[in-house]
Amino acid sequence: MEIRDEIRNKLHTWTDARYREFLSGLIPNTPHILGVRTPWLRQLAKELARDSRWRNFVEATDTLYYEETLLQGLVIGQLKMNWEEKKNYIQQFVPHINNWAVCDIFCGELKKTARKAPEAMWTFLQPYLTSKKEFEQRFGIVMLLHFVDEKHLPTLFAYADTFCEEGYYARMALAWVLSVCYIHFPKQTLVYLQHSRLDQWTYNKTLQKSIESLRVSAADKNILRGMKRK
Repeated sequence: MEIRDEIRNKLHTWTDARYREFLSGLIPNTPHILGVRTPWLRQLAKELARDSRWRNFVEATDTLYYEETLLQGLVIGQLKMNWEEKKNYIQQFVPHINNWAVCDIFCGELKKTARKAPEAMWTFLQPYLTSKKEFEQRFGIVMLLHFVDEKHLPTLFAYADTFCEEGYYARMALAWVLSVCYIHFPKQTLVYLQHSRLDQWTYNKTLQKSIESLRVSAADKNILRGMKRK
């Protein structure tokens, strides 16, 4: 039995109808959701990363289920290899991202990779930040969460001011990144927002996500509420 079929059979035994219904509402326009919980997929990914057949699974292009695609990304995140080799697998996987959940979970799995090779990762992300494909661009933007630091802050703000895309998921990602900038660097981000060239929707969504954060003080939330564009 091929590893893909072996994995698919295992995933079918883990399906949860109620969880599938929940995920279907959370991830719209995503067909073929089995309803397997992410912690189980993470555990399976760890096992697969140690399996000699992992390449056969990661390189498969005929995945059908949401969980299979996510599992490929999780395995890539687990792989211990040099940057050049891992970069190739990331590059092969990104075009298969077709929803926000796979995108964001995959980006989270790449945290250690970004820390080990920050400059190489930063350079690698640049084409994705201007991609015309919505989820490729979201991938690039969400990966910026690994670069919310003093060194990259001016560059993040400069990128945000050039952003002019209409894709909902890309715009939401940018608002998310900017809200995280506000959480960690409130003074610098406040100054940026007061003079930013963000479109009204992304600007207001950034304020909203910052206000929703439990890490922002009540006083700061009141300031942000007063900055809403109408």
